Amino acid sequence: MKNTIQLIAIIIIAGAAGFGLQKAITHSSSDKLPQLPKPAASVVGQQRPDFSLTDLDGKLRNISEWDGKVLLVNFWATWCPPCKKEIPAFMELQDKYAQQGFQVIGVAIDDEDSVRNFAEIMDMNYPIMAAELTSMEIARRYGNRVNALPFSTFVDKQGKITHTIAGEISREETEKIIKTLL
Repeated sequence: MKNTIQLIAIIIIAGAAGFGLQKAITHSSSDKLPQLPKPAASVVGQQRPDFSLTDLDGKLRNISEWDGKVLLVNFWATWCPPCKKEIPAFMELQDKYAQQGFQVIGVAIDDEDSVRNFAEIMDMNYPIMAAELTSMEIARRYGNRVNALPFSTFVDKQGKITHTIAGEISREETEKIIKTLL
């Protein structure tokens, strides 16, 4: 009986101490929460940012080489399941609309070896560039303010950003946007 009372007393004291500690931590940390930055202005309607990256063949590619085309600039990674799910649709749409002036450009936020292996397995039919952290900075300049993957930006023939999509985009939605821009 004496052991039971001691055990109950220990549990009550430990619970009260834990509750007090949690309350103290919550109160003191709420005073020190970082101020979130104000949302950045949308890049929609702005001229697409310039960038150059090396493709998987070692060739330096500049985004301006596709000026005059409708672009889908897709930021992705091999470790991202929704990213990988989109790629077959992008490949189909690249084939379907290339002759009308549409171009998919893949910018992988990943190491080059992983991207090369994945691109070979998938037999990807559009330019792929891998640049790890540099790719994240480019994605931010293209409107990815939350570091989402996948992240897609559509650019019209005049080089203006028309749409930004954080997260997976369906084939149907992608094709609908392409048709409005061609």
